[in-house]
Amino acid sequence: MIYDQQGHIITNNHVVDGAQGIQVSLVDGRSMTGRLVGQDAQSDLAVVQITGDSFPVAELGDSSQLQVGDWVVAIGNALGLTGGPTVTQGVVSALGRTVQEPGDDNTGAPGPYLFDVVQTDAAINPGNSGGPLVNLNGQVIGINTLVASQAGPGVSAQGIGFAIAISTAKSVADQLVSTGRVAHPYLGVNYAPLNAAIAAQLGIPTNQKGVVVGQVVPRSPAASAGLRARDVITAVDGQQLANDSSFAQILSKKKPGDSVSLNVQRGGQSTQVQAQLGETPS
Repeated sequence: MIYDQQGHIITNNHVVDGAQGIQVSLVDGRSMTGRLVGQDAQSDLAVVQITGDSFPVAELGDSSQLQVGDWVVAIGNALGLTGGPTVTQGVVSALGRTVQEPGDDNTGAPGPYLFDVVQTDAAINPGNSGGPLVNLNGQVIGINTLVASQAGPGVSAQGIGFAIAISTAKSVADQLVSTGRVAHPYLGVNYAPLNAAIAAQLGIPTNQKGVVVGQVVPRSPAASAGLRARDVITAVDGQQLANDSSFAQILSKKKPGDSVSLNVQRGGQSTQVQAQLGETPS
C-alpha cells in the first residue's frame, strides 16, 4: 500500500524479510524496482520505496474510531491468483487484541507479540499479508497480517484474522523512513509465564500471576538492576501482570531510557527492583 507521494509503501516484515530483490507492480500496469527503506521484526512491519510520480496514494483513516461491527474490506493478492488483487468483506470482530505470531521453525525462537490489533472476519489468506484493511469510506485502518488457522491441535479456526492498526503501523513506518530502524525498549531477560507447577517449586502461591525469569542477559539493564534467574516478576510500575502477554505489552509502551519499577518475588520474599530500559540490540 503506497501511503505518500514519495512512493513509500507499508507492508509486513515477513513479506520482504530475506528477499534478494523487490519488484513492485502497480494496478495501472507499471512495474519498478523497490528499495527496502527499513524493516522491524518486532512489529512485523517494513517500508519499501519506489521512485516515480503520480502514484495512487491510499488515504489513511483513524483506527481509534473503529467500533466492533464496523464493515471492512481486506485487499491483497490472496493465494497469488492471476488477475490482480482480491477483495474480501467482513466486520470488525474485536479491538485491542494481543496476538503472538508463529515462531521460527529453524531456530525455535518464539514469534513477536503484536498489540492493539484489529480482529476481523474478512477472509485473509496467504498473499493478503501487508495489504490494507479499509473502512467503507475507502480509508486504510489496518495492515492485514495474520490469520488464526487452528484453535488447537486438530481443531480448525474460521473467520479469525488480524490486522495491525494503522495508528501503530504509521508510527512505525515514520520511524523507519526517518532512521531506517525502530527503537524498542530492552530489559534483557528471557522469561516464561508463571504457572501453578512453577509457583509450587518456587514456594509462592499457585494462583500468583506473573513471569519467571529464566536467564538474565549479561551487561543488560536487567543485570545492572540486579535481576536474577528464578525471580518472579508480578507487576510493572504498579500494573499487575494479568496474563501471559501482559509483561511484553506493558514494556512495549515504554521508551529506551525510561525507568521501570518491578515487583519481584525472590526466595519467598517480595522486593522491588528499579531498572532503566535500554534499546533492543539490532
